[in-house]
Parts: sequence; structure tokens; C-alpha cells
Amino acid sequence: MKSSRLLRSAKLGIIILTTLVLFATPNLCLERTTSQSVNDQVEECQFPAIFNFGDSNSDTGGLTALYGPAHPPNGITFFGGSAGRFCDGRLVIDFLAGSLGLPYLNAYLNSIGSNFSHGANFASAGATIRPQTTIYFPKDYSPISLNVQSAEFSTFHTRSQVVRNQGGFFETLPREDYFANALYTFDIGQNDLSTGYKLNMSTEQVKAIVPDVLALYAKTIRAVYAQGGRTFWIHNVGPMGCLPYMLDGYPLTDAQVDKFGCAIPINEAAQFYNAKLKELVEQLRKELSLAAFTYVDIYSIKYTLIARAEELGFEEPLVTCCGTGGKYNFDNSMRCGSTKIVDGKKIVVANSCKNPSIKVIWDGIHYTEAANKWIIDQILNNASYLDPPVSLKRACHVSGYQTPLFLS
Repeated sequence: MKSSRLLRSAKLGIIILTTLVLFATPNLCLERTTSQSVNDQVEECQFPAIFNFGDSNSDTGGLTALYGPAHPPNGITFFGGSAGRFCDGRLVIDFLAGSLGLPYLNAYLNSIGSNFSHGANFASAGATIRPQTTIYFPKDYSPISLNVQSAEFSTFHTRSQVVRNQGGFFETLPREDYFANALYTFDIGQNDLSTGYKLNMSTEQVKAIVPDVLALYAKTIRAVYAQGGRTFWIHNVGPMGCLPYMLDGYPLTDAQVDKFGCAIPINEAAQFYNAKLKELVEQLRKELSLAAFTYVDIYSIKYTLIARAEELGFEEPLVTCCGTGGKYNFDNSMRCGSTKIVDGKKIVVANSCKNPSIKVIWDGIHYTEAANKWIIDQILNNASYLDPPVSLKRACHVSGYQTPLFLS
């Protein structure tokens, strides 16, 4: 296994060197030519499984397995009802799995009716990278922080092989070689930043916690690597300052709102986190030399969607589809699916809009299925959002990659 990965890295090095020689012309962006060379000349990866770590942006049932279902109208667009997702339908991770020909991931914590033959999802809505404590974290955040998700993965890895050896139905559990050849996806960090604002921190104070947050992030990646993980697909955080959840909760001056209606200071914190996360990924590429790392610029994709929403067929990108009241159709005390008793009957007061397919934001915090579909289309078809700019289906070939510079 090690020799084959080294051979692939060597082949990639030859391809990149060839690109440098053939296309060394002024002002040419090597990322584009490297992407084309790698995508054209190396075979597609055969990912037998996905193991996902994250928060509600990729949770497919972890939190609801603990605390009960995501209430209607969650799930109405695709699943016809609650499917453990805080969305009207599918998430980016669902579309990503589908693009690889793999089934949707079941939550590790969901013991009823789950199939882990092609991976598992350890994500939990409300999850943070830093462990939750009563000192640092307010209520409504998940106890399934990233270190817990890492422990869950370790247990699943070890136990699945013991149980699989019992044969019969248990042989549907992933084989040992699946863990080495799987895609490891990460989408987490947003809640660590939003927590800071909930605790009345300034943007500079929120930035100050980032090194500690990322040190813990790196610890989990190293732990997964130590257990054989080799292909890492890491999403940065989106433009939190464009979410009604953040816009409605914090006072902003006119000067602190950009031309698209997003909160500049909050997005500044997200961009700071992302810059440091990218530095960490570059460091880990050198440290964990047998691994392949892809950094995915979710922030730019989502911000582009909001900025170009009307052009792309969406309406009022900052107005929530499922909610009630106020400028953004969002009330944090009456979130999507909330009910009240009227004349002795329970009615939904925070319901879905008539057409979620033309809305960007589902519930004030999460994106609609239509938005998620647009986001995954950018990930799969526009390599400029990836570092290195190598497609998902060839992401296992980029071990040892160093981001190329512009020629002068």
C-alpha cells in the first residue's frame, strides 16, 4: 500500500514537472495547468467509502438520533419527511456521495436501520471543534465535538473488523482496506466562531481563539492518519455573516453591512479562520507525507451564490424559507417547524415557503437543497475552488503536493 502511494506521488511529480517545462510562459497560472494535467493523465480514484466529520452542514442524523427528529417541514423536498437533516432535502455531503456512486451516509449514532457498508457519518448538528464546556459554550450546542467524533471513528474502525469476522450479515461492514482507501471529509468550525459571538466576544477576540481551535482540528486529522486515513477533503467555513441567524442576533451599523447585506465583521472572522485553516492544511501536507489533502473553498462558493442569487434563479438570498417574522423571516425563539397551540390545536407557525427551490437559506442557519445542489456543482465542475485544483474523483493522487506559484 505504501509503495503504491509513493509511486502515485512520483507520477504526479513527473506530471507537474512536465507542466512547468511546457507551460512556463509569463503570467500563466500553474494551478490551472496542473489541474488539467492531473485530471487528464491520472486514473480516477476508487473510493469504497466515505467517513465524514462535521456539524449540521453535513449531519445526516447524528443529533436527531440523540434528541429526537428534525421536525417537519424538514425533509419535505426530497425525503418526504424528517431524515435527520436540517434542510428541506439533501445536503452537500449527500450529493458528494452520489457523485462517487456511493449511498447516502448513515449517522454513526443512528442504530436503527443504518447501513455502514460504504462508510459512516460522525457529524452532529451544533458540533464544535473545541469540546463543549459550561465555561466556554452556551446552551444549544452539541456534546458531540470533534474529539468525540474522532473517538467514535476509532471505535467504529476497531469494532467493525472484530464484528465483521463473525460473518453473515456482519460482512456488510467495511473491510479493513476500505479504511485506507476511503475519502475522509471534514466540514466543521462554524460553531466555534459563532459561539464566540454568543459570548459577546469582539471579532478580534473571536480571531484569538482560532489557533487553539485549529490545534485540536489537527489532532483529529493526525489521529485519523495514524489509523490509515490517506485522502482528506477539508471544507473551510462559509460566510457566516450572511446567515439570518447571525444577522438577526447582533447589532450592526450600516458601515458593517456589505452591499449584499452580509455582516462584514463576522465574515472577516470566518475569512481569518479559513486563512489559518489553509495554512494548517499546507503544514499537514508536509508532515503527513503519505496523505492527500484537498482544501475546498466553501466560503467563496457560498458567497458567490448569495452575490449572484437573482442571476442564478434564486430570490431574496438572505430571507429564510422556513421561519417566521422579521426582516429575514427568522425568529431564533421560533425556528423552522416550531408550533403553538391555537384554539386547542397544535399548528406550525414557522413553516416552509411555497417554493424552496428558489430560496438560498432554508431555516436561517442552513442552506436549501437547491442551494446545496448549486454548491456541489461548483465543487465538482470548477477546480478553481479546490487546492490543489484536482477533481474529487482524482483527489487521492495529490499526496506531497505543494501549491504552485504564479510564474513571473
